[in-house]
Formats: sequence, C-alpha cells, structure tokens
Amino acid sequence: MKIGCFALVEPFQLMARQFVAIKEMGISCADITDNHQGGMLGVEYGFSASVSLDSHPAKIRAMAAAAGIELTAFCAHANLLDPPSPDVYGTNEIIKAIRLAALLGIQDVITTEGDPKTHHGEQLTRAEQIFATVEKLRAPVQWAAELGVKLLLEPHGRLTDTVDGMGAVLEKLGHPETVGICLDTGNAWLGGAEPLDYIKTFGSRIGHVHWKDMPQDMEAKRGTQFGCGMAVIPLGDGVVGIPAIVQALKRSGFDGATTLEIFGVENVKLSAQRLRAWWQG
Repeated sequence: MKIGCFALVEPFQLMARQFVAIKEMGISCADITDNHQGGMLGVEYGFSASVSLDSHPAKIRAMAAAAGIELTAFCAHANLLDPPSPDVYGTNEIIKAIRLAALLGIQDVITTEGDPKTHHGEQLTRAEQIFATVEKLRAPVQWAAELGVKLLLEPHGRLTDTVDGMGAVLEKLGHPETVGICLDTGNAWLGGAEPLDYIKTFGSRIGHVHWKDMPQDMEAKRGTQFGCGMAVIPLGDGVVGIPAIVQALKRSGFDGATTLEIFGVENVKLSAQRLRAWWQG
C-alpha cells in the first residue's frame, strides 16, 4: 500500500511548494488536487495551489520530480446533479483530467457527484440523481477506457455516500475494468454509511483510498452532511474505526495507492506512522 498526501498542505502556496512540503513530511506520493481550465490569476501571482487542465504534462512532471514526489491520483471532483453550465466543473473537466492524467502516467482519476447548488438539483428524485450522474459520466468513461485510466467514484454526495446509490451508478455505467471506487473513509461515515460495507460489497473495485477520521462531535451531522475536504484529527483519534478498515482492505487484496486528507503537519505524520503499523499488523 502506498501512502500519499492531499496536495493542499500550506495555504496560499503554489502546487510546487505543496509537493515539497509533502516530501518534507516523509511522504513520497501525492495527488493533483485542485485544478482548473485555462489560466488562473491566483496561480500567476503565486497564491493558489491549482494546476491547469490545459498544462503541458512536462511542466507538472517537472514539479513533482523536483520534489521527489510520485503522482498517484488526479482529483476531478465535479457537480453532476445541477444542469451543465460553463462555470460548473463537470463532464468536460473530467475528460480533460483523464487525458492529462494519462499523459502524466497517473492511473487513478477520482470524481463524484458533489452537492447540488440549484433548486433543480435539490429537487431531483433518487432515480433522477442516478440518471444525471450516469449521463454526465458516459463520455468520461469512454475516454478512460481508451486511455487506460481508472475512473474512480468517491463517496462525496447524497448518492455515492450510500452503498446502494454507489452500486446503482456502477451498474448503469458498466465498464467494471475501467470504473471503480475511491473509498473515502470519513465521507462514507459522515454521509451515514459504514466504510466496511463498501469493502464488503465492492471488494476489488476499490482502487484508491482517501483516509480521514472524524471526531465524535461530528456524530450529530451523520446522514446530513455529504463529504468534507479534510479531517482535522489524525487517523485513530476519531470514531470511524480506521484500524478495522485497514485490515478489511488488506484482506480484500487491496494494495494500491492511498491519500491522507488530513490538516496539520503533525497530524499527517502521526497518521502515516499509524497507518503503516496497522497495515503491517
């Protein structure tokens, strides 16, 4: 199992610095986290850790190599429940992420449906949520299959934060050799599911893991909040039951790349140390 880090470690710093900061914590793998189409003022003026989907791959490859970082995932978290719009991260951006990931030699592109932000999206029935999500992912799946990239769905919304919702999307998308799951331990738990049930139900279709633990005071929000960006405590200090999840993944045959989505240098270091011990245990 590879242990990587969410590439948003230091605020108001460029992506190149995020890679260096990750390496300084003793971690050698990372993802491409925030990204955008075209250019971005924040990147040009040095205060945003984002990568353009239109970048030449050599530019990104050089940043990672300079820091001694292996890139193991490309985040393409989208809004798949609201109507398409030029200002909404959706199908076009996911396709660009897949194409750039392939050029970079990154196998895992991770997406999800996200939270709707319009009345239309909020009012969708369960069947309509599934249709909207699958429709917007049809073309990305075809690109992923063509380029040999895995498109992984992460629990990060009212649909994918349930085992049955995730299963319905996977079934309708097909392409089991291309489409899989990025298990986010914190998101699944926060959405009201049990991470262990994802492992039991989907097994080998889990291709990547986002590690987060949740403090006990988040219990009140279970089933009402669908996803969070980063955990604020180290793995093992919360109520998600990370050691049991680690062992279940190991028994399932998982041996892929993972990402620590945890805020704070000491929290990241302690989490990596514990994760290695649990995996070996």
